[in-house]
Amino acid sequence: MVTIGIIGAGIMGERMLRAAQEQASDFVQVTGIWDPSAEALSRIGALAPHAHSVPALIAAAQCVYVASPPASHLEYARASLEAGKAVFCEKPLAVDMSTARAFVEAVGGGRVAVNFPMASSPAVAKLADWLSTGVVGTQLRLEIEVGFADWPRSWQRDAAGWLDRRAQGGFTREVVSHFLFLTRRLCGAMVLQAGRARFDSPDTSERAIAAQLTAGGLPATLTGGVGTTLKDDHNTWTLWGDRGAIRLRDWSIAERLVDGVWVPDQAAMPNERMRSLVLRRQLEGVERMTLGDTHHLATVQEAFEVQTVVEGVLEGWVRE
Repeated sequence: MVTIGIIGAGIMGERMLRAAQEQASDFVQVTGIWDPSAEALSRIGALAPHAHSVPALIAAAQCVYVASPPASHLEYARASLEAGKAVFCEKPLAVDMSTARAFVEAVGGGRVAVNFPMASSPAVAKLADWLSTGVVGTQLRLEIEVGFADWPRSWQRDAAGWLDRRAQGGFTREVVSHFLFLTRRLCGAMVLQAGRARFDSPDTSERAIAAQLTAGGLPATLTGGVGTTLKDDHNTWTLWGDRGAIRLRDWSIAERLVDGVWVPDQAAMPNERMRSLVLRRQLEGVERMTLGDTHHLATVQEAFEVQTVVEGVLEGWVRE
């Protein structure tokens, strides 16, 4: 039984807490949760013990899950590592690249991982299986498209205070980063060629992005925008080859292009149903990481590469 302390009682903190209790209680135990907001802790109620302070939470756990807003991620991660604890951290690592780079260089291959759930997705595993069997033939290009009715999404509006601010928020950091992680895992190292973002006010987060990059030498395009769909969010990650194409749609639906028609994998399920399976497997990786074993979770190096592309797009970077 591995013990976990949670910093941050927002959406992700509560989601991981419930996953630990409902899907993974046979191998992990939450020893406490802390948040500076009494209101947030009140919402959690009696689901987990409320830690009186960050040091107390860290002392009581073998692993600390950092689910606070991005600007505080590395403060809590460093404190936990200095106390000899493992760390499972939300993305992005930090709000500026120099701080993130210094952290990655300092921790190396230590007991720290980043919460990119696609590392544990059955749909992503199916995409990898299709690629390994050569169903697309020679890979030609990759297309990533994301769209949102509004930002933040309806279930995130309580976090708009930081999630819709330019300093820490925006859909590129919050959502696109997941598809860049998927790109890094399945296609290889990424190089941003050009990117741009549209901001409608100086303080709020972006409302549209477009970018060109390569992944393992494969050309890729990225587009995203707010107000482009009636859904909370809609996304596709599509890999084209000279013999066919595969894609991930709406987070969890793996599909193949067959005779011009997109055909879902037989085991495909909506994200709402798949989430519990993914979270259990993420926590299995947390258990292994905490015990010092090999694991499949996203490394800090992968997270840093993703963040490099994300921040480049938001800065409007062009490769010379």
